[in-house]
Amino acid sequence: MHPDDLHKLVTQTMPFGKHKGCLLADLPGNYLNWFAREGFPKGEMGRLLALMHEIDHNGLSDLLKPLRSGSRALR
Repeated sequence: MHPDDLHKLVTQTMPFGKHKGCLLADLPGNYLNWFAREGFPKGEMGRLLALMHEIDHNGLSDLLKPLRSGSRALR
């Protein structure tokens, strides 16, 4: 994991597919589970989706709340 990956989860949007435009941190668990079964894309997006899957699967989504607040303050 890269140091800024958690920040990217609350600022970057899904660039393709059914949930295009949705923040990565807001992707539904069943969609993340589908990627886990079928395979994550290559590159940074795949790495971020895999990270979000781990966070969601382990019930750690609350860890992103402080980052969400901070990203809103930057806008």
